[in-house]
Amino acid sequence: MSGVTLYVALVAFGVVAGVASGLLGVGGGTLMVPFLTLAAGLSQHAAQATSLLVILPTALAGTLTLRRRGVGDAGLALRFGVVGAVGAVGGALLALALPASTLRIVFAVFVCIVGLKLIYDGSRAKEQPA
Repeated sequence: MSGVTLYVALVAFGVVAGVASGLLGVGGGTLMVPFLTLAAGLSQHAAQATSLLVILPTALAGTLTLRRRGVGDAGLALRFGVVGAVGAVGGALLALALPASTLRIVFAVFVCIVGLKLIYDGSRAKEQPA
């Protein structure tokens, strides 16, 4: 994929990732990284770095929208954010130390575990009003 086709695909996928961010409370990385590696041809390292850059504006937009409705705990989020930022440095350094093939497997296993946990929890949960 290249040229105009790639640009259109990236824009369309950006919209999908943005909707997923707001709907599911994720930065879109679980969607973005596979798309960037499989469709756009980026290396695993480049796809993960690009996904991290995308998280900032999408997380900010989703957070502001939810906060306007009184949803979320800003203090808790800031505490997690500070600790998460420190952990992100270590994680990024570890990712750079791993071969792309190993990093891809680690990412795939992580996504599978999260997916299985969500399916398990969803099948056991009772419907609760919003």
